[in-house]
Amino acid sequence: MYTVSLLLPDTLLPGLPLWQRVPTRDENGRALNDFMMLIPKIGTWPELRRQQALNKLKQVIAGFDERVVFADLNLKLNVLWISLRHDPRGCVALVEAIKAAVPEAVLVASQYEALMGMAGSTGRRRQPRFKWLR
Repeated sequence: MYTVSLLLPDTLLPGLPLWQRVPTRDENGRALNDFMMLIPKIGTWPELRRQQALNKLKQVIAGFDERVVFADLNLKLNVLWISLRHDPRGCVALVEAIKAAVPEAVLVASQYEALMGMAGSTGRRRQPRFKWLR
């Protein structure tokens, strides 16, 4: 399994587990936010197309370099993981920029998305289908 660090120049690394590599706190001890995006089949894309996508991702991340602390693309799992410093605006701008650069990228999960998804609902909680769950 190989991963590409998007913060280091052209670095292909053996895939150590993320829990061993991802920082959880910044240099001041503040907790970092993170999110994951899926880029379906990027690991099997032709080399030229994959390099173009990597270059676009690096450009996007360079535009957010004051916030992004860790950025890693796992080519076997097709997963982009980004850890960033806290910002009241959240990670929306970065996610949108990644999506614009690589349209195949899909946000998998983030606390922001979960909160906004709930806030955008009608306010009614969906009732469980089984009575024993109530």
